[in-house]
Amino acid sequence: MRLAEAWRVALGALRANRLRSGLTMLGVVIGVAAVVVLVAIGTGAKQTVEQQVEGLGSNLLIVVPGQVSFGSAPTLSPLSLSDVEAVTRVVGDRSRVAVTVTSGERVQAGTAAKFTSVLGVLETTPQVFIRTVARGSYLTRSDVDTARRVAVLGSAVASSLFRDRDPVGQQVTIAGVRFRVIGVFAQLGQSLGIDRDDEVHIPVTTAHRLFGTGRVDGIAIKAPDRERIDELGNRVVAELARRHPDTEFSAVTQEQILGVLGDILGVLTGVLAAIAGISLLVGGVGVSNIMLVSVRERTSEIGLRKAVGARPRDIGVQFLLEAVLLTTLGGGTGMALGVAAASLVSALSPVPAAITWWALALAFGVSAAVGIIFGVVPAQRAGRLDPVVALRAE
Repeated sequence: MRLAEAWRVALGALRANRLRSGLTMLGVVIGVAAVVVLVAIGTGAKQTVEQQVEGLGSNLLIVVPGQVSFGSAPTLSPLSLSDVEAVTRVVGDRSRVAVTVTSGERVQAGTAAKFTSVLGVLETTPQVFIRTVARGSYLTRSDVDTARRVAVLGSAVASSLFRDRDPVGQQVTIAGVRFRVIGVFAQLGQSLGIDRDDEVHIPVTTAHRLFGTGRVDGIAIKAPDRERIDELGNRVVAELARRHPDTEFSAVTQEQILGVLGDILGVLTGVLAAIAGISLLVGGVGVSNIMLVSVRERTSEIGLRKAVGARPRDIGVQFLLEAVLLTTLGGGTGMALGVAAASLVSALSPVPAAITWWALALAFGVSAAVGIIFGVVPAQRAGRLDPVVALRAE
């Protein structure tokens, strides 16, 4: 039997039982759609995290006390501004070094108040990280050296405290101390789960007085280029270890952060795809069951075909093509449904979803493979039927 003729016969057999064929395909449709949607969500989450890490700045090196690992408790920082000066000498350029000391404080303007993150920083923060001031100006070297009580507000803080008024030049109270607002950041959004619009920047020297501490939580360095970032990190860590021999320090690059997060999200995407693949397996069992029923119903037809010269291979190929046709049609429908569902999820919810060609190819390939794997047994059973016995069947 020619392949084209086999396809025509297979399609005719499916049309003869439209309802049964449709219900059989439904399991494959749901399975493929689930694979496409869940892989799209996992891929979208991974791309979003990568964009957020890269959005912090380029060639960043983060130096913190202790080991950087997920689930580990933070180490109490022994760093101080004298250590920052030592690191600056190693780097050779103050504009490439930024620091933070953070505390949650109540910020108030008139009757409006908000609890937010207050960061003590150097004037170099916009050069090291990607931060743009929408109104007013940022901190200056003089503000840091003289511990001036000035503040730059995140867009969410400014909107909460001043509504439609211009905050620049206005007074705010931070932890009971008055500050003058000199600038407002441009809206940035969330980064790694942190709302970067919900923060206030003040000079690090002022923060030390306000918080009653002299520590620095961490140091960020902008390396001149990617080739020298590891070497620079080793030199900085060696200098800090010399100054604090009892404390271990870690220097983490953006590539390392992306590598760890990418591995975690990659595993999550794989798990989601595997869970969705279970429904494809169930759909395959349904296909196999229906094809076995079809073989039993068409026993007389099989006997007649064999009586007029059809080989066992021809009969087996026909039933195998019917199973593959069922799953490929279901796979194509499931892909379309999955793409539509992923687009809807991305448009109507905060959950990111990104369609990738390999996810579509994987889903369609698996659906076709399901048809082949679960169609083999019914096809073999049909091909092995004795023509005399088959012709006697009612």
